[in-house]
Amino acid sequence: MPPFSTVAAYVPPAVGMLAVGIVTEVFGPHGAGSPGFDFALCADRPGPVATDCGVPLALTHGLDRLADADLVLALPGAGFRTPPGPDVLDALRTAHGRGAVVAAHCVGTFTLAAAGLLDGRRATTHWRFAALLAERHPEVAVQADALYVDEGNLVTGAGAAAGFDLCLHLLRREYGTASANAVARDMVLPSHRDGGQAQYLAAPVPEDSEDERLAEVLGWARAHLHEPLPVTELARRAMMSRRTFARRFTAATGTTPHAWLRGLRLSRAEELLETTRLPVEEIARQVGYGSAAVLREQFVRRRGVPPRSYRRTFTGAP
Repeated sequence: MPPFSTVAAYVPPAVGMLAVGIVTEVFGPHGAGSPGFDFALCADRPGPVATDCGVPLALTHGLDRLADADLVLALPGAGFRTPPGPDVLDALRTAHGRGAVVAAHCVGTFTLAAAGLLDGRRATTHWRFAALLAERHPEVAVQADALYVDEGNLVTGAGAAAGFDLCLHLLRREYGTASANAVARDMVLPSHRDGGQAQYLAAPVPEDSEDERLAEVLGWARAHLHEPLPVTELARRAMMSRRTFARRFTAATGTTPHAWLRGLRLSRAEELLETTRLPVEEIARQVGYGSAAVLREQFVRRRGVPPRSYRRTFTGAP
């Protein structure tokens, strides 16, 4: 499936302005890092559309704009408990049928479910409404704790700011890590949060001196990926016991130290594969793997392709 270049976002009545801002920031006329998209916001018909903050949006595109978009996004709206009209559902089904990538986050997932596109598939939504989605659409395998769920040409994301995770994942998947990282840096966002992380933490992380030390250690680890970085060393630098460090690390990041480091190493390897011509052996050394064979094993397990195939996909390099 070739990368998408035309993006159309369906704007329902009482649309969430945060969602409008997210998709416009990522796919609109962004910055130097953006691949550049033909982007449009569209509604049931051109004209003003109410938003959740009371400020109407003046849109110039109707549903016809969904007919030729490579990526179709169904934005969340306050009226999600009432399914959209048949014209909207038909437009989404048609887009999916011709091979477009169709995506939604937060309660926009309810729109895709109402169109029948998620039947027999995994999907996520805002954790607060996951039970409602499962009740209304029992044929959908709802994953309440996921940030996003990728089912190929159907992708769903969690609530609120997790829309950024969804959009950056789509950029990363189609255009590579370097492109997604450039957009994330421009928006001052983390470039990647693993889609398997919990949407929310069970309890807030206290702001104290221990958390300051933890943040310093994470920054130090990012700068020393070429080193082994055992958890005992990270805990020592944080001046914590290994057990306390692991507990506070998971509370702060939603994942374990081992999983966080693995994701960081592989993301850095992706970027080096895309933006340099370094041999895979050297990239493996720089990101902390003992050999190219170890990097290859981890890369195939997470990305599904070996490093050299990944490099060819995003650079055309032999």
